[in-house]
Amino acid sequence: MPEPRDDAIYTRVSRRLLPFLFLCYVAAYLDRVNVGFAKLQMQADLALSDTVYGIGAGIFFLGYFLFEVPSNLLLEKVGARRWIARIMVSWGIVSAATMFATGPLSFYALRFLLGVAEAGFFPGVVLYLTYWYPAHRRARIVALFMSGVAVAGVLGGPLSGWIMQHFAGSGGLAGWQWLFLLEGIPSVVLGIWTWFYLDDGIRSARWLPDADKAVLETALAQDAASQARLPLRAVFTSGRVWQLALVYFLFVMGLYGVSFWLPQLVKNSGVADVAEIGLLTAIPYGVAAVVMVLVARRSDRLGERRWHTALAGCAGAAGLVASVLYADNTVIALAALSLATAGILITFPIFWSLPTALLGGTAAAAGIALINSVGNLAGFASPYLVGAIRDATGSTAAGMSLLAASLVAGALLVLRTPR
Repeated sequence: MPEPRDDAIYTRVSRRLLPFLFLCYVAAYLDRVNVGFAKLQMQADLALSDTVYGIGAGIFFLGYFLFEVPSNLLLEKVGARRWIARIMVSWGIVSAATMFATGPLSFYALRFLLGVAEAGFFPGVVLYLTYWYPAHRRARIVALFMSGVAVAGVLGGPLSGWIMQHFAGSGGLAGWQWLFLLEGIPSVVLGIWTWFYLDDGIRSARWLPDADKAVLETALAQDAASQARLPLRAVFTSGRVWQLALVYFLFVMGLYGVSFWLPQLVKNSGVADVAEIGLLTAIPYGVAAVVMVLVARRSDRLGERRWHTALAGCAGAAGLVASVLYADNTVIALAALSLATAGILITFPIFWSLPTALLGGTAAAAGIALINSVGNLAGFASPYLVGAIRDATGSTAAGMSLLAASLVAGALLVLRTPR
């Protein structure tokens, strides 16, 4: 059992790190998925089909995939403070520049560059948290950080709808152009703040006394004894790492199916006003923000990861299926989408307890980035497939069913990972 003094030290660390990292992730995720709201206006302005939109939404992840592993290795080499600051400033600038898209090619190019700019942020922060927290504390810490996804949905929906409605036509710009501009600025500001606020690790934290640093370093040293410090080449040939990457891919299919298509699903239920759509999309994310933290705490307390992850994935699948079965009923559809969003988001913080407990050192930097980059290729596949299916059938039902099947497959595969 942890000592009360240890808990007090970790509470101090969490109060220093988590609110700031959480705020950064809210900005990052909002800049990544606000294209789902922009679609409601820009699709007609730029004459984009659903397939073209799906490709543009997903091509972000090709840039992300190509630069993810090098980015994480550079973070370990040059330090988290410098590298995370660079990532945030560059992605904020590119996100704002999406306002200049004029057609499919420029839309594709800007989304690809956004992926290049943001590559390494999420796995970099997951790696950074391993510099501070031992494995048995990590699921709830990652859940608190990742609840930024849910909060971005809670805040981003109403904010995006309000911007698009109230700024439309101002300065000769469309509402969706103002959306990209105004939501890109906070990332640049937070990136500059990162340079001055973050510490590269325990040793450089001037706000911690030496005795507290020793407690943290002892806990990490005990963790390191059970971690595999593989040569870099071995990470890329490890069957276990690739199995985890596949599990992550299958779960990410569901995540970005919801993230990029949730506004459209709400609209399909009979809601026409863009501001009202923004408010209603906050409900599933609000439910998810609470549930994911509670379930992650339970997982940490019991020391159980696989069944928590698998059951959450199945709940997400059930919610997606129910959302299309009752697509014409706004109340039932929103309840189903709340179940889907909560189930999907729960899988991620608990899942990340698996590879971070397995790998250490440079193997952790490369392995976490590899799993995240391969998994996030689903961010390309998911919106593209849903868009193509919608163009072919005129409905999102088959696309959501495909994503539900992906979540169930991920749940079954995670049960086959070692305890």
